[in-house]
Amino acid sequence: MKYLRTPEGHFSNLPGYPFDPHYIEVPDTEGGKLRVHYVDEGPAEASPVVLFHGEPTWSFLYRKMIPVIAGAGHRVLAPDLIGFGKSDKPTLKTDYTFPRHVAWMRSWILGLDLKNITFFGQDWGSLIGLTVCALEESRVDRIMISNGALPDPRHLERLAKARSSSDDPEAFTRWQTWIEKQESLDIGKIMTGKVPELWFEKGVSASLSDEERAAYDAPFPEVAYQAGALVFPLLAPRGPEAAETLKYFIQAWEVFDRWEKPFLTAYGKADPILGWFDQVFQEYVPGAKGQPHKVFPDGIHFIQEQYGPELARVMNEFIKAT
Repeated sequence: MKYLRTPEGHFSNLPGYPFDPHYIEVPDTEGGKLRVHYVDEGPAEASPVVLFHGEPTWSFLYRKMIPVIAGAGHRVLAPDLIGFGKSDKPTLKTDYTFPRHVAWMRSWILGLDLKNITFFGQDWGSLIGLTVCALEESRVDRIMISNGALPDPRHLERLAKARSSSDDPEAFTRWQTWIEKQESLDIGKIMTGKVPELWFEKGVSASLSDEERAAYDAPFPEVAYQAGALVFPLLAPRGPEAAETLKYFIQAWEVFDRWEKPFLTAYGKADPILGWFDQVFQEYVPGAKGQPHKVFPDGIHFIQEQYGPELARVMNEFIKAT
């Protein structure tokens, strides 16, 4: 598998991101190796808090949460998914599939031998991460999700019912349609909502400085580095070719149908893309019953930018209480 590796110099002087880089190699599914970058802060002997990002971000998204969680005495690990951040970037869109993303991040957890995990995921970090949590159930103590999802192909009516509460139920479909036509992406522009064709600036766009916007562009010096970002939204099941992905979703939900461990949601409700999915988890995951679920009425899709320290404090209380 051919891949690119963003030169370290592109990550110099990132605002609010002073963390030392850590790396581990995982199998690339074709007999080679890919390097995964991750942040690792806090006491090494403490139980790990694992933070998964989604599209089109990287661990920079967690810069406001990491110090607060580590400051409470927890070990915090935030990997960059393959194709993003400081991790290696396979060059072909066909290199990226949902099962491969799951395999890569499962290998990352197994390679570091992480146990007693508190997992946090958002956007694609929730779909990938929750699938990994289901596959490595014995390694996970509790789960917290913000503006994420895990569709259950056995019960699509649940998805339809929850999505109907969105102010813009077609937001994600429109995002897929738009990105399918793109040959390159201005990540910083997308993050700040300056893409009028998408029509969902409300509830999605983050307020970023020029330096922060540049930090989201930093992993992608050229379009050749963007294959993962360009194809990610298209990995959501849309036809018969998605059968393998749907199989993973079903297997994961077979675990979450009986998941009694603590499961907390903390959602930005102004997000038209996924701000409505918390009700699915709350109703159908046994471990979510009776938890002090949190909502941020004006919370956007990239809620870590808007309420990072607050989310971290919710996490700390969640761990303390459970």
